[in-house]
Amino acid sequence: MRYLVLVSHGTLAQGVHSVLKMLAGENPQILSASLEDGMSADQFADRFRAAIEPIADADDVLLLGDIVGGSPLTNAMNVLQERGLLAHAAVFGGMGLPMAMTAAMQLQNDNLDSLKQMMLQEARDGAREIVVAADDDEDEEDL
Repeated sequence: MRYLVLVSHGTLAQGVHSVLKMLAGENPQILSASLEDGMSADQFADRFRAAIEPIADADDVLLLGDIVGGSPLTNAMNVLQERGLLAHAAVFGGMGLPMAMTAAMQLQNDNLDSLKQMMLQEARDGAREIVVAADDDEDEEDL
């Protein structure tokens, strides 16, 4: 079995998790934990341990964190290591909704390498500037 685990500062992970439930439905293989303001690293680690309790030793993990090198992601990796799960985990920083949605929709994709590439491509493609022409510009083009 494969799990998608979301971690972040504040409530970003729970927010993304909530949107995934809304768009893709409830999935017990999607878990989340956040480092809240004032929470120590040890408190977060305990929260993360509780969140990943359903994961068995043979399961794969896709771990998405908000910031590369951030406390939630590094502490989550440490807990995965202590549980012996880091060896079969794919870890990503820079979590955004498009990347998480791709992971959620393709969670059971048999080709993990393909899934990882799709997630990274979705993250790259998901960020772009949207340029909106002003009404004045449209009038000038019609002349």
